[in-house]
Amino acid sequence: MDAHENLSAQSEARRQAPDRRWSPGETTRQDVLLRYLGAVAAAAAGHGALAERPSATARPAPLSPSPSPSPSPFPEPGQPVVREVMDVPAAHIRADLPYRDIARVLAREQTGALPVVDAEDHVVGVVSESDLLAKVAFEASGHRPGPIGGLRERRLHGKARGETAADLMTSPAITVLPGATVAEAAWLAALSRLKRMPVTDREGRLVGVVRRDALLQALIRDDAGIRAEVEAMVEATCPPADRDAVQVAVHDGIVELTGRMPAATARRLLAEIERIADVIEVKNLLGPGT
Repeated sequence: MDAHENLSAQSEARRQAPDRRWSPGETTRQDVLLRYLGAVAAAAAGHGALAERPSATARPAPLSPSPSPSPSPFPEPGQPVVREVMDVPAAHIRADLPYRDIARVLAREQTGALPVVDAEDHVVGVVSESDLLAKVAFEASGHRPGPIGGLRERRLHGKARGETAADLMTSPAITVLPGATVAEAAWLAALSRLKRMPVTDREGRLVGVVRRDALLQALIRDDAGIRAEVEAMVEATCPPADRDAVQVAVHDGIVELTGRMPAATARRLLAEIERIADVIEVKNLLGPGT
């Protein structure tokens, strides 16, 4: 089953499920989620092949500068890449910044996590609100792990005794290269459950930050974009005299074709439309043409 068939099956299964109350906009939200998961699944399908060769995608940031890896392959034409959707400049903090100042920077930037860099801008970790929460809770309560406390609790307690970003951060950081495709970055974000990822050059220096919502929007075209592509296919498939007899409508990724078209031409056109990654379903309401 290909990606389109998989998405169509999921959409059909959802429609045939027992009736229950849906909140306003729930159907649209579910369809958008399916389209996002479809794009991530497409990246997952090629993930094994990417691991076999030099990759433009993510890896843990080195704690110290490392030799530049082999050049990565260019993404396929038309595939969006991380550099096109990342935020520049990227907010960050230095490894020696005290934890109270870290809290102020997080509040100022209105974010839950920031990359930590050394004096040469190499990403050495990420510090988050949860890291600070453990520190503040430790100071406020004086809690100590008991003699049979779990390993995770003891590690958290040890980190909470730190005073600077270097002490509190999670390291190594999960980073992505600017030349990675958006689909690859989305796959990594889904696996790692990250809302933001530092973007680094091949020496591990910070060059930007990419947000999960930016990856989502880059992967999912709106209905107008899908309609434009379908209309271009109609122009390429139909003789000039037949083009005006075909109408295209797109709603939440579902393409509806109405009008008249020769059966053989319609079959070719439908096959092309079904290959569009963002199309959930194609409704063929075409009548026979002359």
